[in-house]
Amino acid sequence: MRALTWHGKHNVQVDTVPDPQIVNPRDAIIKITATAICGSDLHLYDSMIPGMSNGDILGHEFMGEVVEVGRGNTSLKKGDRVVVPFVIACGQCFFCEKSMPAACDNSNPADKADATEIAYGQSVAGLFGYSHLTGGFAGGQAEYARVPYSDYGPIKIPDGIEDEKVLFLSDIFPTGWMAAENAQIQPGDTVAIWGCGPVGLFAVKSAILQGAGRVIAIDHHPNRLALAKANGAEVLNYHEVKVREALLEMTAGLGPDSCIDAVGMESHGFSPDNIIDAVKQETRLGTDRPHVLRETIMAVRKGGTVSVPGVYGGFADKFPVGAFMEKGLTLKTGQTHVQRYLPQLLQLILEGGIDTTDLISHRLPLEQAAEGYKNFKENQNEWTKVILKPH
Repeated sequence: MRALTWHGKHNVQVDTVPDPQIVNPRDAIIKITATAICGSDLHLYDSMIPGMSNGDILGHEFMGEVVEVGRGNTSLKKGDRVVVPFVIACGQCFFCEKSMPAACDNSNPADKADATEIAYGQSVAGLFGYSHLTGGFAGGQAEYARVPYSDYGPIKIPDGIEDEKVLFLSDIFPTGWMAAENAQIQPGDTVAIWGCGPVGLFAVKSAILQGAGRVIAIDHHPNRLALAKANGAEVLNYHEVKVREALLEMTAGLGPDSCIDAVGMESHGFSPDNIIDAVKQETRLGTDRPHVLRETIMAVRKGGTVSVPGVYGGFADKFPVGAFMEKGLTLKTGQTHVQRYLPQLLQLILEGGIDTTDLISHRLPLEQAAEGYKNFKENQNEWTKVILKPH
């Protein structure tokens, strides 16, 4: 089959690789009908996440048709249309039974999990196409994919619903929804969201649906800010204003009730702290650029909540722990518990309660995936979301 593979920093290419095979009884093989490039994929493209190997198949947002099912899987059958969560989870461990599949104890193989125990204190769940730290599983930017624990993860899609309306159930819609949920929004609250990429835009939509009175979106790309505004947000261009001062002015000196960091480990900007972070990152003296995380903590009102859906991979310095403690803040974060939200969010789509397609800017065949990555990285104003069609 054909698949997009990783070969180093800013070097991805479509190669011919072996077809996936059933390995375990609960597996399924999916013929992929639509997949997407995620902002998180750029961390791999930029070689910021360790544990990548030459030839690894990328991609964690995908859906398709079941073409083969393991003998232990009674939930799926050949011909079913499914969306596959980017989180791989067993459905039976302590965390899965508490509806925390992104903390699954069984999906990251033991020989891979040791590395994350060292890095994070405990092993993390397996993820599709996201380094050997998270299991080394082949991703979905390919013609076919093996889906472990497929009797628990994928959700069946009714006939007559276009792929593009449901594809983002695989990651960015549940991620934006959980980001808003973690923000502990009360009716009428003001929520500030840093980053108007795909996750940030879904956080805007989700915060409004969850009862926010005002949503303020922060970015510097005009098109992305326009999308946020079209979805009901007030917008700030951080090239034109001092963000914390602007937020204080907009909230009568209190600050937002909640702040959401939808940027993560590669913050942009020419603030002194971010310049130092960038130098340390390039020289391997540091791992993450957490400027936005610092800014959310400084900007949120006293007693407020900071929600972090943005990906972080290592260690952050200059963390404003004094402000965090003195202001009495709550910080909530984590990989998305996709399986927890799928039935509710699929129903919301089917009822027409949300437009999941307005952020799609480009549709490409899989063979042009390298072009898609390059432009998604370098032309973020125009390239807001890229869909790949393997077949």
